Amino acid sequence: MFYTWMDPTPVGRLFLAGDPDGLRYLLFDNESVTRRHRVPSQEWDQHAEKLKEPVSQLKAYFSGRLKRFDFPVAGEGTDFQQRVWSALRDIPYGATASYGDIAKVIGQPTASRAVGMANGRNPISIIVPCHRVIGTSGKLVGYGGGLERKKSLLRLEGVAV
Repeated sequence: MFYTWMDPTPVGRLFLAGDPDGLRYLLFDNESVTRRHRVPSQEWDQHAEKLKEPVSQLKAYFSGRLKRFDFPVAGEGTDFQQRVWSALRDIPYGATASYGDIAKVIGQPTASRAVGMANGRNPISIIVPCHRVIGTSGKLVGYGGGLERKKSLLRLEGVAV
């Protein structure tokens, strides 16, 4: 596994990690690089060059030049989580969806809470755009990176918050 830090960004320092299968982690500095996810171990190699494409595309996204990421992702999760994360990637730039909307998309219309749990375990923030998920009422609800970051990302995409 290889990793790098991306700093500065409009939403603070970012931790990126991947392997030949794709990007496995994109976490905010305050997120659990130390709590919810594995931290870099001695076997991991700090190697920015191997993450050049995700970093380049993130820079283009933050500057408003990129609306859809195009590189392999390989976040680890259950089959259910993978289905939720795939549905998140289909939420268009500048749009939002509710947990219920995502539950319907994956064919489990009563699974809103489980969708919320899967959303919260997303290991590849921004790329798998969990920031685009809002409450059924249209209000902003929880976000692993904090609601201010969620607001910043949505504003960047032109969503009124």
